[in-house]
Amino acid sequence: MIAVHRFGPIALPGLLALVAAIGWAVGPVGQSVAIALNLSLAGFASALLLGPARPGGSYARYATLAVAALAASLAGRLIPAGPAIILVPAIWLYLWWVLHVELRGVDGTAGQLALDLTLVLAIFGGSAGILRLVGPAGWPPPMVLIGLLVVVPAWRASEARGAKGARAIGQAMLHVLAVVEIGLALTLLDLPAPVMPALLALAFHTWNGAADALLANGPARGVLLEFGTLAVLGVLVVLLLTRI
Repeated sequence: MIAVHRFGPIALPGLLALVAAIGWAVGPVGQSVAIALNLSLAGFASALLLGPARPGGSYARYATLAVAALAASLAGRLIPAGPAIILVPAIWLYLWWVLHVELRGVDGTAGQLALDLTLVLAIFGGSAGILRLVGPAGWPPPMVLIGLLVVVPAWRASEARGAKGARAIGQAMLHVLAVVEIGLALTLLDLPAPVMPALLALAFHTWNGAADALLANGPARGVLLEFGTLAVLGVLVVLLLTRI
């Protein structure tokens, strides 16, 4: 058991990255099998490495690694199979970082920032992969799939803010609804492929940051100015790209 906790945080991300890379090189059915295997491995291994849930602790953290592995598996489809193999070390490093953040905890500003970065990257990679596989007008509707993808990151973000139980789930559902509504608006525009996932990740980050600032008793005017500026910047980027 000691060996599992010592070498597991290093070996598990490598195994997940390898399975994801195999999924990139095969057809849709093979990739579905690879994704299912990664979700199972990440879920069971996270429960083993993170240990039992503590009263008042986070429950969504047990699914964070699985969502990150799912995003890595989907994002690999954006690159041809040959060059994509080069990204395996980067995927291993990302998954190791996700697990490291959850093992260490998110106390303090640095921990919150690290967690937010891992969640934003998962949303960007996962939504980009979904849009590539399904298409903006495909079936099932891509925003339904992206909404399901955002559930765990939004839940984890709400728990990191100190919300628990039904309150955490309620905040997460509002977070998901905000991202999906922005995504539905963006689908009406003919945006270049990487732009929509980036804007969805920005929307997630903006909502999360504004909620953090308000719960920390920050001045409402300052929060509105800071994060409203981010939203305006996103709108300006969209308008600029639609004119190119």
